[in-house]
Amino acid sequence: MKNITFFSLFLICLAALQLHANASQEAQLRAFISSRKNSVSSSDTFKVRNIADRVSSSLSAESSVSDKAADKITALPGQPEGVDFNQYGGYVTVDEENGRALFYYLVEAPEGAAEKPLVLWLNGGPGCSSLGYGAMQELGPFRVSQDNKTLIRNMNAWNNVANVIFLESPAGVGFSYSNTTTDYDLSGDERTADDAYVFLVKWLERFPEYTDRAFYISGESFAGHYVPELAATILLHNTYNNRTIVNLQGILVGNPYLDANRNILGTVDFFWTHAVMSDEVYANVTKNCNFDSVDGSALSGAACNGALYAFELGDIDSYNIYAPVCLTAPNGTYYPSGYLPGYDPCSDYATYAYLNDPAVQNAFHARATEWQSCTNLNWKDSPMSMLATVKFLIESKLPVWIFSGDFDSVCPLPATRYTIQDLALPVTTPWRPWTAKEEVGGYVQQYAGGFTFLSVRGAGHMVPSFQPERALTMLSYFLQGVLPPYIEQQ
Repeated sequence: MKNITFFSLFLICLAALQLHANASQEAQLRAFISSRKNSVSSSDTFKVRNIADRVSSSLSAESSVSDKAADKITALPGQPEGVDFNQYGGYVTVDEENGRALFYYLVEAPEGAAEKPLVLWLNGGPGCSSLGYGAMQELGPFRVSQDNKTLIRNMNAWNNVANVIFLESPAGVGFSYSNTTTDYDLSGDERTADDAYVFLVKWLERFPEYTDRAFYISGESFAGHYVPELAATILLHNTYNNRTIVNLQGILVGNPYLDANRNILGTVDFFWTHAVMSDEVYANVTKNCNFDSVDGSALSGAACNGALYAFELGDIDSYNIYAPVCLTAPNGTYYPSGYLPGYDPCSDYATYAYLNDPAVQNAFHARATEWQSCTNLNWKDSPMSMLATVKFLIESKLPVWIFSGDFDSVCPLPATRYTIQDLALPVTTPWRPWTAKEEVGGYVQQYAGGFTFLSVRGAGHMVPSFQPERALTMLSYFLQGVLPPYIEQQ
């Protein structure tokens, strides 16, 4: 990414960031931001409308596979010896008329699975795979080794403390599909939430042992939209039906894309405070760009564009500005530019190769297809800010935890802080350190209504990739409903 200006990095999907014709999560998000720059409906807020009939036909239809035994994964190709947990993979049809079906991968806990809660994980984009990123590169039980064929056990997998579903959402992402190709041009926040809700209701019919189990939703990046919107949809359906259909107990969202203008301002401030942007460029950008615009036009105008063009990021990883990058050798192979324990910047390539192995797709019970890490979808609707939805969840007394890896420049910690400040919530537990593995894992602050914000020290955009132990510690305390403690060294 040499000689790339901040403006071009922020507004276009760079070919240099594409792997096997797949956009990275970062590039996908930046392309989305660009596509909505002049959107007429950009200031809309998320609404769950026509709650009685919008999904009634899909919910009344019988599932195409009613027995979970058909989804049981015997073993994945190349998995290590001694796998001691159950795995399931398959499809749930969420729209019978159009043939829209979502793919899921469930990993149960090795011990006490029947007593542990259920966590749904959603990756962002919009349009990026929860299987390829969340499951295979972040918090899942395995990582793909550099030979593209064998799997390595992730000792800090989240199924150590919960049963975890990775959902490829919306249709068109990963292994999820629609038999009606025009569906892909109607993708958007509202239908993504609807489809995910239908998926959950029908999946629980297939796995009835989870019906009354405590359920949580987690995710990262554009899941800053997906997770709160699905949570609101669940709560409103529960209220409308006067019963608990989905036993939602809380949400946990990492490095979230919550507010368009605050994210831009936070990115600029992050680059400046981390010695990536000069004082002169920073002063010019903050003078000429309107970060308080309500229509998403923070980067519009010749003066703002000119100020941004003066900034060059250089060849660094925007997910973690201190991490090594993936380089290409003369023979076409890939290798890291440096060493960061537990992190491989070239893992996209191994994951792509593994998930496109026909034997692997067959083991997952996925349709034979060219799997891609991200898919370009014509996004129909999305609010500029998630503040109204987050406020609704807090007022509904749902535990809402947001965490940020502090080395991420894509959805950086300052951006999240600015958005939280806009919530104007009183502080109940002041900012303090929390401990993981006998050292500071990050910092935490709690607000009225139980809203909680945590930083994860030394992590980037994909927190479970960069700091797997700290991410697992954070999840464990979230599920217990208590703040991670700070244990001072004696």
